[in-house]
Amino acid sequence: MPGFNSMLRAALIGFGSSGKTTLFQLMTGAHETARTGHARGDTSIGISKVPDARLDRLTAMYNPRKRVPATVEFSDLPASGRAAGAQTLIDIAAYRNADALVHVLRAFRDPAVPHPAGPIDPARDAQAMEDELILADLGVAERRLERLEKDLKKQRTAELEHERDVLTVCRAALEEGRPLRALDLKGDDRKRLRGFQFFSAKPLLVVINLDESDLTGGGEAAMHIDRAADAAGLTPFLSRAATAAVAVCAKIELEIGQLAPADAEAFLADLGLKESGLHRVIRASYDLLSLISFFTVGEDECRAWSIPRGTSAQLAAGEIHSDIARGFIRAEVVGYEPLVTRGSMAACREHGEVRLEGKEYIVADGDIINFRFAT
Repeated sequence: MPGFNSMLRAALIGFGSSGKTTLFQLMTGAHETARTGHARGDTSIGISKVPDARLDRLTAMYNPRKRVPATVEFSDLPASGRAAGAQTLIDIAAYRNADALVHVLRAFRDPAVPHPAGPIDPARDAQAMEDELILADLGVAERRLERLEKDLKKQRTAELEHERDVLTVCRAALEEGRPLRALDLKGDDRKRLRGFQFFSAKPLLVVINLDESDLTGGGEAAMHIDRAADAAGLTPFLSRAATAAVAVCAKIELEIGQLAPADAEAFLADLGLKESGLHRVIRASYDLLSLISFFTVGEDECRAWSIPRGTSAQLAAGEIHSDIARGFIRAEVVGYEPLVTRGSMAACREHGEVRLEGKEYIVADGDIINFRFAT
């Protein structure tokens, strides 16, 4: 689960000719509410605004001066040789600080763009990249353990010994070829692991980049992830912990994204698709990280805020401003459905659907919240 700061950060990885940069363009430049990535060294950074029909409806109700959707930051390191290898990513902050990795797997067939490894084999590529991540993490763990042993000779403390024990477990798993996201670490140990920013500990979203013929031949059926994963031989790989998948055809969806909204919607409908690739990838990312959204509304602004599922009202208030969390008194809460059904907050109050909740209240997806706090 990300150490959250109101923006999901996802880093794209993939072998050469996988369509990784095409997906980056789809996610950050092909939608009217997104801006294209800008160069930061050799890494492209782009911000995508999260599509949310609920925010659209609330904006129509309140007609605010500002509409502020939740956002996702995508990082893309151009592939060098066979892959944007994990060893290359080690010193790149955008990758180390990412909440999740998005591995773009080539499943499309194009003789004009040969795969660096030869035959198209998504399952092979998935495991090869996993091996790179594990190898990079093993180097980090071994170096840290070496330093810890030196520190323990100088001063033996319970804190250093516990860190050594956790890293020893991690090293053993990595030596066995197991990613750290599969380890069942709890509480402080899980937090400690996040501090090392291991690649294989990050949740992994696999994007199966389909062939255009797969899309046009099957529409929504071709995009069904179980069928796409089975066809790509990925079902065993996707059974691993903190691993999920989504299927897109990045090339054709990038072309669709350049159309006017009405034309794009009609094109998607012709293909049998209910929503865009942008929407599907973001929704899959939210599901993988167990993220939800709550809303703040008013004449000045309607805004969506993303938080991990299970977040308390006081911590959610801190996403808006630390002063609101410190001075938290009560949260005035109404569900999305009652508000849009009644048409106004006043009508919800008349029907007893507006609640006052304390700091331990667990925020639900779709809650509309007004925080009361002391300055």
